[in-house]
Amino acid sequence: MRKLLFRFIGTLGYFFQYGCVLHCTFEYLGDFVLCSGPSMEPTIYSDDILFTEHISTLSQTINKGDIVIAKCPTNPRQQICKRVVALQGEKIKTGFASYEVVPIGHVWLQGDNTTNSTDSRHFGPVPIGLIRSKAVCKVWPPKSIAMLNDS
Repeated sequence: MRKLLFRFIGTLGYFFQYGCVLHCTFEYLGDFVLCSGPSMEPTIYSDDILFTEHISTLSQTINKGDIVIAKCPTNPRQQICKRVVALQGEKIKTGFASYEVVPIGHVWLQGDNTTNSTDSRHFGPVPIGLIRSKAVCKVWPPKSIAMLNDS
């Protein structure tokens, strides 16, 4: 009985260790994200799964053209997938003859499907602190596996 108890405790210890490794991997290195909605079509379709990395956001090396996953500025319980089209200090055209300068500490995010995307044109510049990860590649569906390079 005692031997069985020690074996059980040892097994629990392994589960705890592997759980900690998985948590740190998904929190600090990268994870998988299921996308929904038409805002990034034709680059990313609803129900595509992306592999994302967190190192760029932790080191603050997000660049123009990157596809990022961020907390929605209007609903923090929701995440959005958008492309960075302007960085802090850059001018972005917001209307026929109007421009806006992206404030320090912010980025301008837009969906690739400009006619069907709720993005910075609706909620304004997004604080860099809301960006959770950068999309690296599409991993699902298998026929669509591809790297997501700057466009």
